[in-house]
Amino acid sequence: MTLRRGRRATSGFFADFRSFLMRGNVVDLAVAVIIGGAFGKIIEALVTNIITPGLLTPAMQAAGVDRLENLVAGTIQYGLFLAAIINFIVVAFCMFLVVKSFEGARKRLERQEALEADAEAEALPDPNLVAQENLTAAIQRLTTVMEQKG
Repeated sequence: MTLRRGRRATSGFFADFRSFLMRGNVVDLAVAVIIGGAFGKIIEALVTNIITPGLLTPAMQAAGVDRLENLVAGTIQYGLFLAAIINFIVVAFCMFLVVKSFEGARKRLERQEALEADAEAEALPDPNLVAQENLTAAIQRLTTVMEQKG
């Protein structure tokens, strides 16, 4: 009896865990983390290999060093710190551009949907107008029938 309860609790635990993993939010979060990690590596390569050397070359030449690790003041490696700051700014700017473009796309989609809804509303005739036209047509037919009989 105890063994069955244990299995049921375990299967309930795993069933709950499976349903937790299959929720859209968890899967979306996992995809976002993986893509974010890959995106981070691309940005890090951009900053490390292109932007940082371009920005810090004058400072490195003035200090007489050829590598960021060698840009030091006493025991403080400010070259690596400057590279980390530049890396952060570039990543933040790239994320800003991504969010901004998604917001723009979302707004365009909302405007398009609103235009389509307006066009659909205009395409549908006003029910009161349709009823009035039907009533007028019925009265005209009735008048025609009455004139023919009279």
